[in-house]
Amino acid sequence: MSATVAAALKKIAVAVLTNKKLRRIVLGIILGIIIIVMMPMVAILSIFSGDIDIDTDRLQDIVMEEMSDEEKAKLQTVEDMMKAIESAMTEKGFTAERTKEAQVLYTLALYDHAQADDFVDKLTGCFAEDQTDEQLIAAVNAAFGTELKTEDYSKVMNSIRAKAINVSKFVDPETKNNVDLAEWAKQAYAKKWGYVYGTYGEVLNESILTTKISQFPEQVGENEEFIRQHWLGGRTADCIGLIKGYAWFNCDTGQIEYRSNGVRDTGSDPMLDMATEKGTIDTMPDIPGIAVWMDGHIGIYVGDGQTIHAANTELGVIMTPLSQSGWTHWLKIPYITYTENTE
Repeated sequence: MSATVAAALKKIAVAVLTNKKLRRIVLGIILGIIIIVMMPMVAILSIFSGDIDIDTDRLQDIVMEEMSDEEKAKLQTVEDMMKAIESAMTEKGFTAERTKEAQVLYTLALYDHAQADDFVDKLTGCFAEDQTDEQLIAAVNAAFGTELKTEDYSKVMNSIRAKAINVSKFVDPETKNNVDLAEWAKQAYAKKWGYVYGTYGEVLNESILTTKISQFPEQVGENEEFIRQHWLGGRTADCIGLIKGYAWFNCDTGQIEYRSNGVRDTGSDPMLDMATEKGTIDTMPDIPGIAVWMDGHIGIYVGDGQTIHAANTELGVIMTPLSQSGWTHWLKIPYITYTENTE
């Protein structure tokens, strides 16, 4: 790939992946062409396939049908390199999120350098714990003689980070427990999840939004313009959906699977009715992951006197003090395993 083409590809990728309106217009027209001509974009497609509302399986079939043997070989090389990067980053103890950063750097900026035998070692060697984007890009530029800009890299990565769920911070991904529920809520708050009635933590794409407008014309349809401007392309939930999303989240696949793990679809008021351990807010034990309730609304107590809840369309997921939020009751969610030892 020539330096000129690589630079143009990077600009296209940054623009498409960070501009929602442009993404919707451009992807359907040129993405297939980009993939056929520039094989690294296949890797980008796979990274972002959960966020782009297109039939990626069909697109892959079409691309494969049109590819020459040489192009298929290039694609295989990209796939092999992605796996090698993943293996090396995992071996060094980095999280899946950081692994994805290394893969993005390879596909968007370092494809031309990947022919060197020590490429993977050099790339993974640029990563360190508690590292800022500026420090990482400085290390990459020093290692490969590139002139990457931190702001370009951050634009792409911030789009990924806002949607990622970091299960490495879960104490027990194999069970549905109160500590990890609190962590789930903290991530939703930190990553500024939005609020769309009837959603439960999925990345809000055009298909989901259209469905919710049809299902809930008052709660969603009347707020369509605001939702499109503020929440489309990010993760969203309503109040009970914030809890159900955790219950339905598959840590192995990274997907929220509707009505999985034996957890039925329910509302905030029925959730209180189902609970066998509950009481008025003045009797609430100080256990993160306990649900807090008021008529028609539910949230999650996360410790230190704070609650996190999907408030409304305008505010999204917010954090508010327990004592100032109007909660009237607490409950232990029936399908959550609770322990008072949260250390």
